[in-house]
Amino acid sequence: MGKYFGTDGVRGIANHSLTPELALALGRAGAYVLTKSTTSAPKVLIATDSRQSGDMLAAALTAGLCSVGVRVYHAGVLPSPAVAFLVRHHKMDAGVMISASHNPMPDNGIKFFNSNGYKLADEIENEIEKYLDNTESLPRPVGPDVGTVTALESAEDDYFAYLLSTVQGLDLKGINIALDCANGATSHIAPRVFAALGANIHTLHNKPSGLNINDNCGSTHMGHLVKYAQQNNIDIGLAFDGDGDRMLAVDENGHEIDGDEILAICGYDLKERGLLPGNAIVATTMSNQGLEVMCKAHGMALHRTDVGDRYVLEKMLADNFVLGGEQSGHVIFSSKSTSGDGVLTGLMLLSIFARKQKPMSELRSIMEHFPQVLVNVKVRDDKKHNWGNFSEVTTAMANAEKKLAGQGRILIRPSGTEALVRVMIEGKNETEIKTMADELASVIAKALA
Repeated sequence: MGKYFGTDGVRGIANHSLTPELALALGRAGAYVLTKSTTSAPKVLIATDSRQSGDMLAAALTAGLCSVGVRVYHAGVLPSPAVAFLVRHHKMDAGVMISASHNPMPDNGIKFFNSNGYKLADEIENEIEKYLDNTESLPRPVGPDVGTVTALESAEDDYFAYLLSTVQGLDLKGINIALDCANGATSHIAPRVFAALGANIHTLHNKPSGLNINDNCGSTHMGHLVKYAQQNNIDIGLAFDGDGDRMLAVDENGHEIDGDEILAICGYDLKERGLLPGNAIVATTMSNQGLEVMCKAHGMALHRTDVGDRYVLEKMLADNFVLGGEQSGHVIFSSKSTSGDGVLTGLMLLSIFARKQKPMSELRSIMEHFPQVLVNVKVRDDKKHNWGNFSEVTTAMANAEKKLAGQGRILIRPSGTEALVRVMIEGKNETEIKTMADELASVIAKALA
């Protein structure tokens, strides 16, 4: 990570750390780096989620882009994966999503996509950062070469048609689906898509006010959807995050279905149909050991990467794998999309449900979760990446691993955005691993204070 770019673009509290001035500079620097090789006037697409601050940041970013000669196309409020698709579909030079994903409303973020619809590689972000504090060195065209702004009126319809094209022939008539849209970017498009396929739609939290995105709703706050499924005749519930690039589900009994279980259900289905190259799934170090056990039991391999959907995708592209994702609900179907897409993942899950005609509770039973405990430890920010240099921490970790005796695993990971170290322990005895995690967290807190 650099001075400005974190694990998923540039984020901060809107109008505080993420200011219009920074957005303006990002527009200039990003436009220059991403479009400097174009021979004609470059084109860049912008979309936002439903945060009130999106308009302010979009205006500043647009000004920066236009000042370098970019033709800017505004797509309005749409999910992040729509930007990835529309950039490819309309042959744009780059795309920008203004969103802080699942973060609270005061936050916002700016993330770029290249001309192929992929998030930027670290080296490209580093190049953009080189210019951020010195944008005066960048070109300033004048007269007819100054950039322009156009509303892309067809944006939602284009994305809608694309989503339906991924499940041609799918009939969801008679299926009851609850959709928790997190008062975010999927609030209009998700109900539209599933209703078009004939499903009976029950919508929750699809009335964005600009202030209520992710507010006790969506994929990071599943309680409302769980309760709704338990109290109503629902076959499946889908919960999206604020920018719609992740999705978690609930079955007909209101039991949560996380990203690992979605990978298990979709991976096994693809393998059954001979559509899983290498019989392999890509997940992260945080994915539950139960997914690994499930894969082995069904003749599949599980490849783990560092945490972050960009690292999952890198592995998928390098080895021609088609399915990967994260426990949090970022699921990537690389033959259909260049990024995680919550609505697309919901469509893939529903297509399996409709084809197999089995309740979601039965489909999800293919994977058994190992008990998993996660403890966040507050530490000094300048020490979090060096936890492995403290002998008391490594000794405590080694002792804990001996207690597990090969029947579980321990992962210690510094947060990418906060002054935290995360301690994750899996094992067969939940009470035992909770005690172990607390003890290890206490050692880390003292060592890294």
